[in-house]
Amino acid sequence: RFNWSELIPLRLWGRTLGLQTESSQFLLEGMPFRIFGGSMHYFRVPREYWEDRMLKMKACGLNTLTTYVPWNLHEQERGKFDFSRNLDLEAFLSLAAKNGLWVILRPGPYICSEWDLGGLPSWLLQDPEMQLRTTYKGFTEAVDAYFDHLMPLVVPLQARGPIIAVQVENEYGSYAKDPNYMTYVKMALLNRGIVELLMTSDNKNGLSFGLVEGALATVNFQKLEPGLLKYLDTVQKDQPKMVMEYWTGWFDNWGGPHYVFDADEMVNTVASILKLGASINLYMFHGGTNFGFMNGALEADEYKSDVTSYDYDAVLTEAGDYTSKFFKLRQLFSMIIGQPLPLPPMIESKASYGAILLHQYISLWDVLPSLLQPVKSELPVNMENVHLNDSSGQSYGYVLYETVIFGGGQLHSRDHVRDRAQVFVNTMYVGELDYNTVELTLPEGQGFRQLRLLVENRGRVNYGLALNEQRKGLIGDVFLNKTPLRNFKIYSLEMKPGFMKSLRHVAGWSAVPDYFVGPAFFRGRLWIEHQPQDTFLKLQASPGWEKGVVFVNGQNLGRYWKIGPQETLYLPGPWLWKGSNEIVIFEERTAGRIIQSVDIPYLGRTQYVD
Repeated sequence: RFNWSELIPLRLWGRTLGLQTESSQFLLEGMPFRIFGGSMHYFRVPREYWEDRMLKMKACGLNTLTTYVPWNLHEQERGKFDFSRNLDLEAFLSLAAKNGLWVILRPGPYICSEWDLGGLPSWLLQDPEMQLRTTYKGFTEAVDAYFDHLMPLVVPLQARGPIIAVQVENEYGSYAKDPNYMTYVKMALLNRGIVELLMTSDNKNGLSFGLVEGALATVNFQKLEPGLLKYLDTVQKDQPKMVMEYWTGWFDNWGGPHYVFDADEMVNTVASILKLGASINLYMFHGGTNFGFMNGALEADEYKSDVTSYDYDAVLTEAGDYTSKFFKLRQLFSMIIGQPLPLPPMIESKASYGAILLHQYISLWDVLPSLLQPVKSELPVNMENVHLNDSSGQSYGYVLYETVIFGGGQLHSRDHVRDRAQVFVNTMYVGELDYNTVELTLPEGQGFRQLRLLVENRGRVNYGLALNEQRKGLIGDVFLNKTPLRNFKIYSLEMKPGFMKSLRHVAGWSAVPDYFVGPAFFRGRLWIEHQPQDTFLKLQASPGWEKGVVFVNGQNLGRYWKIGPQETLYLPGPWLWKGSNEIVIFEERTAGRIIQSVDIPYLGRTQYVD
């Protein structure tokens, strides 16, 4: 049994030894210590709920919080850094310390995490020669500039704060394109003042390729195969064993099931890991949400984008509620820990605000002339290289390519659409081009007509060897009757807060007709009498809504898509106001009239993880 009541950040302020390894155990300030950790990402959880989730960690029996740091949110445009509001990393780490949690910081620069491009900023891909996650000069110069801003914020929170360990990169053994890269990242940390214990993190197959001298190797898995922890001894002798990511559930892709992982199997595996003397971090303890356009994607046999919810079937739900996993783990940890655990905080009740009528709409075609200035280009330009945002290009959302055609015929993408294009002649919908459909027949017509391709970036791949190929939009020529199309007007539809604000005041909003085919923006109001509470917006139940994005009071809640599995979008109470709340929906195709605010999420038909 362990009694860690003295081993908390505020008691050990100004410590000198920190976390060390001695033979097969960790020592914290010279005292035996085991990491009972849980992952929670500040950028996936509304700031107002950070502390609630931390208190639930403590109540479960955990002593350590693990978080990634997403470079692509902190430096959305090259050279412009943001560590404010929901990205206030210092505040998040200080709150962890206040609540008695140590921190393992995972600053990347690559984080995987089912997050767009694994957390790397898309503007890196403007360079056609870019080699991500290597010592390629264009990459290391950008990392150095980022770390020059990030490290001064976290370095003071080592001895005088909660950080006890820092991870060098992330699962590099599964990428392993440059034998010098891990040493470069390690030195980038050390040279900027990181003094705490360094760790690496890999799955079993990548372990031996992801090592770097001076860092403790840790392992990631869901099923404890016989001898898996012993395998760590083959790459490092006489070191404590740590499972950096014990996967408590799994993530979902559009068009697939909602994955769940059996609670008893999970808790039994955690018990086995602890029995073997290892330390553990639960990935995820609380998953949260891929708000906005930030979800990642997988590319194994085919491209599959991740859903908006990052519920992960984790220990807490997407909205921070308890699951059976929480109580089973609390019971397990309380038998190991020598002092009584704090009581779990009360659950926040959820609201069902009922039906919300979307009473007005404006077609995308009517928005273009007044709100968006096109970029003119003879050739199609991929999203990242469109000249915008102080030359940082476009990162997320949609991009519209317009050109003039004469006559109809065969439109062929040559697989240059990333990831999905709706094709229009003037305003008439013709069909879609994507990875599976590369050819469409355009109807014949009189005179010159506009050909429009509305291309959605569905999320960049975040894991695997294809990171350098994640440019979006049109990445090459599109052909009509074997002739490449030329002379484009390119409109960027990032749907940033400034654009959404302007949309409010644009002329042309009108009453929604009985039947309408998008793309269009729809708006309505949600009136709340009392203190706002968390709720879930359900679009699929309403006839009509097909695919798009929902904004509430200017906040991008994320994407919905009728193919599922996810059917509700999480709407945090702190993002709502007492009184009138503006709901705006960008719908690509067929719109409903109503959405429902419900008090229970529905993430789709479930399938157990094998």
